[in-house]
Amino acid sequence: MRVAFQMDPIEAVDIAADSTFRLAEEAQARGHQLYVYTPDDLFYREGGIFATARSINVQRVQGDHVTATAPEILNLAEIDAIWLRQDPPFDMGYITTTHLLDRLKGQTLVVNDPFWVRNFPEKLLVLDYPDLTPPTMIARDLNALKAFKADHGDVILKPLYGNGGAGVFRLTPEDRNLNSLHELFAGINREPLIMQKFLPDVSAGDKRVILVDGEPVGGINRVPAAGETRSNMHVGGRPEPTELTEREREICAIIGPRLKETGQVFVGIDVIGGWLTEINVTSPTGIQELERFDDVNIAAKIWDAVEARVAAM
Repeated sequence: MRVAFQMDPIEAVDIAADSTFRLAEEAQARGHQLYVYTPDDLFYREGGIFATARSINVQRVQGDHVTATAPEILNLAEIDAIWLRQDPPFDMGYITTTHLLDRLKGQTLVVNDPFWVRNFPEKLLVLDYPDLTPPTMIARDLNALKAFKADHGDVILKPLYGNGGAGVFRLTPEDRNLNSLHELFAGINREPLIMQKFLPDVSAGDKRVILVDGEPVGGINRVPAAGETRSNMHVGGRPEPTELTEREREICAIIGPRLKETGQVFVGIDVIGGWLTEINVTSPTGIQELERFDDVNIAAKIWDAVEARVAAM
């Protein structure tokens, strides 16, 4: 197949951890022709969707992990599969790319399906499953946030469309910084904030469970660094091997069919103490850590699902 990755510059990725690099590596091993382009290289012109892309080869040598040809204009309707893999923030630039890629429906498989990526922001999709999630509020109004904090005492406050643990704050009952944080966020953008009841079980880890076409294939436990609330590996969280619990499999069984039906082939959910906190569909991570711990080729499972969908088209 001809496969294109819409991603941040591939030269800058950490090949020991980056899930997109691992997907490219597996695709190349299967004989697929690979292209990369950044979101800025995507464009619409006179009815068509195009990208200024480079053909690449990858190898597992950090610093010399990619060779690329000169850029060329690709008609994306002639590509078999496109991976939507740039990192958030989930802003209007990100949303615009989903609108453009959605125009390829019926011609080119886009993974994950951009229509539903646009309508499934990680911290909003979980609102459809209130029985699975901790108490949650989404609001911009300061008084509403204060009332929620008064009810639950110990809370987590974070940007609604952030990623990688950036801008995540724990506010204990004694904390007096909500006003200041609200002012800070309000000065940055016009988006609401999300506040959730703090889950003490996070000290034992925040589990990332990988689903492929709606089925769980394993998980890693991300343990916060000493003195840190956040468990994201971007901010020092330590990945550990883990087994899925009965509760985690129950969560997957509830949300999995919907993910498969809506074309969310590669998804990473976050679970703390049996509570679902996020459903990551934009650019989930965790493949390489899971493969090292479980000695299972997760990238192959993902490509099996993608190839089956392309064949079905």
